[in-house]
Amino acid sequence: MTSSSAVFSTLAPYGWDETWAKEFAPYGAEGLLAGRVVRVDRGQCDVVTAGGLLRADTAFVTPHDPMRVVCTGDWVAVEPGGNPRYVRAYLPRRTAFVRSTSSKRSEGQILAANVDHAIVAVSLAVELDLGRVERFLALAWESGAQPVVVLTKADLVPDPATLAHLVQDVETTAPGVPVLTVSAHAGDGLEALVALVGSGTSVLLGQSGAGKSTLANALTGDDVMEVQAARDVDGKGRHTTTTRNLLALPGGGVLIDTPGLRGVGLFDAETGVGQVFAEIEELGEGCRFSDCGHDSEPGCAVRSAVEAGELPVRRLESYRKLMRENQWIVAKTDARLRAEIKKDWKKKGAEGKAAMEAKRGRWRQG
Repeated sequence: MTSSSAVFSTLAPYGWDETWAKEFAPYGAEGLLAGRVVRVDRGQCDVVTAGGLLRADTAFVTPHDPMRVVCTGDWVAVEPGGNPRYVRAYLPRRTAFVRSTSSKRSEGQILAANVDHAIVAVSLAVELDLGRVERFLALAWESGAQPVVVLTKADLVPDPATLAHLVQDVETTAPGVPVLTVSAHAGDGLEALVALVGSGTSVLLGQSGAGKSTLANALTGDDVMEVQAARDVDGKGRHTTTTRNLLALPGGGVLIDTPGLRGVGLFDAETGVGQVFAEIEELGEGCRFSDCGHDSEPGCAVRSAVEAGELPVRRLESYRKLMRENQWIVAKTDARLRAEIKKDWKKKGAEGKAAMEAKRGRWRQG
């Protein structure tokens, strides 16, 4: 049996600590091995253990629930032998990055577990899509991780004033979130990012062509990820990374690289959305009604801020969109909430109709 000191010396670079050791103790008493999942592929996973890298089958751990399957970043208990060798359990997750699936059932799909920092890579090679940045940040906040926005390919914006303007736009979009500019090819701006990811586990997120694999190579100091050119027309490229891979960084910390995400659906992320739009949530406390939808209700402090030029209308529209989407996703699995939403829609529809009829009546009288 592998000694506890050997387990610590081997697994500490991957994030093993006293708390994980305590969680694992009952499994260790059964003779199972501790390890962290570094890759999952077609029902199999690679697990780094004190005895080396092992290949194990994940079928034993609830294979049909996308929220409970083994995923990259999990700490697991693995059989010491067998053909095939099985993962018997995973330890309770501290954090989990989850998005909704594209299925009609709108289930949650876990992308990475036990993450401390969620790095959202955004390419400066194309026009900024602030709405997509807000969507990524909502999922990041909801996961329990600290979001970080990294503006990649900064060398393609040579004018300092233009670059400063772009950074300001993103900072306005991401209150409370560090915003870094990086040129991985030139090596500019990497120091701050290396310092940030030097402890804990970070997950690298973004669309295809955002420069994630180039960034991963720069952080690891090696060409561990193949890099493909992005199309000039839209900055997109083919998926360089096809699976989620966990890598120990030479300066400390752990990085999980993910495939480019075309779809970033929310999954029960109301808290995350609220944190992304913290200024709207704060303004909403001054609304006349506690359940104000910031639409047409009287005494709405949020709409007053928009009219006064204190809040960009784009921010309010994006907030409404993400809140509606999240509410709908949750309602698909909550019959009572679904009924309440339909009732609210009917009420607002009736109010709108009554207001229109009243307006028509005034026109006729005039």
